[in-house]
Amino acid sequence: MIEKLKQIQAELKAPKGQFNSFGKYKYRSCEDILEAVKPYLKTAGCALTLSDDVVSIGDRVYVKATATLFDDNKEIKVTAFAREEETKKGMDSSQITGTASSYARKYALNGLFCIDDTKDADTDEFVTRTKSDKSDKATDREKKLFLDRCKELKVDYKQILKEVGVAGNMTKEQHGKALEILKQIEESKNE
Repeated sequence: MIEKLKQIQAELKAPKGQFNSFGKYKYRSCEDILEAVKPYLKTAGCALTLSDDVVSIGDRVYVKATATLFDDNKEIKVTAFAREEETKKGMDSSQITGTASSYARKYALNGLFCIDDTKDADTDEFVTRTKSDKSDKATDREKKLFLDRCKELKVDYKQILKEVGVAGNMTKEQHGKALEILKQIEESKNE
């Protein structure tokens, strides 16, 4: 089973099939990953399932997504969590849960199949980006845009910064991811 998973991880390419016109960047969805992995599952003779549980931790509610890879009687599981907001303007409770489920499932699949958006340390792009660290930082204008959008959508900006992994200065990549989250929130409010 581990050998089959290693092979899938080594060969799987999950393209970023979505485009965020607001933030002007490409991203991959849970559906993109599932479409990319299906041929590898067939070749390896494995099956993949996704499931969700709603769990309370303290006074917060999370969706716990589990991606399970099966081969005969063996299985490998990876879980990921996404927090449900108590309320989101324009969304009913099933939409809130659905948004958290989609987000958690994507990250469970990322964990199972070792999908990472960062570049390898031995690539030219990594070296170039590391040397030009200043250009990788989000500009004051980009930060203001993010904060203004959070205010417009009545979203806690601190939670989004936490979700995209901002520990100090926001990078352009983190800015793009934060805008994608805001775009998803806005779309779900408009449904």
